[in-house]
Amino acid sequence: MIHAAIFDMDGLLVDSEPHWRAMEREVFATVGLYLTDDECKQTTGLPIPDVVNYWFARAPWSDEAAAGRSHADLGDAITAGVHERIANFAEPMPGAIEALELFFRLGIPTAIASASPMSLIEVVVNRLRIRNYLTLWHSATLEARNKPAPDVYLGTARKLSVLPAACIAFEDSGSGLISAHSAGMQTVAVPAAFELDHPKFTIADVIIPSLTEFSMDMLTTLQNKEYHS
Repeated sequence: MIHAAIFDMDGLLVDSEPHWRAMEREVFATVGLYLTDDECKQTTGLPIPDVVNYWFARAPWSDEAAAGRSHADLGDAITAGVHERIANFAEPMPGAIEALELFFRLGIPTAIASASPMSLIEVVVNRLRIRNYLTLWHSATLEARNKPAPDVYLGTARKLSVLPAACIAFEDSGSGLISAHSAGMQTVAVPAAFELDHPKFTIADVIIPSLTEFSMDMLTTLQNKEYHS
């Protein structure tokens, strides 16, 4: 049986990815790296420190361009800008609130397991007004390793006092899906349209284009699959 539902946050519950990409483009431009929106999509789902390292490895900027700012400083600038944008402008992804409501009505504990810091998770929970639907939320920044390592999902299951195998996890990114899958959870992948057919999502138990597609019937099917496996 499924005893807990665990949701990724960015790009899955909240339409935050455009805000992350906008801030990445803005901050990287200050060191002379001018990225397109499509280029920023290459790092969807990666923790911000990994995003900074990713681009530095491919297009290193000079110390002079950085003006004394470290990689951590650039990452902090991106994250701070995203905090502000999300607090004021972010909207839920289609079907997100309804999916949370479904588990709430069923009395199944529900949590967020995000690569983002706790401060940003709090901003999203308040912006979307979903606090009452959630049992808890947990950040991978509090674990030894961020996604794609399974730490945040294992930690969330532990906090819920539920075995990982009794959890269903929802993810929109490849790295997040690896994290949940490696934790031994049932997984529902909800990829963005631009990578819906990417083979990295085939490890998921179910692939859907939007949380609007998730239903009680689908949950029952997953419950039965888990029971008979």
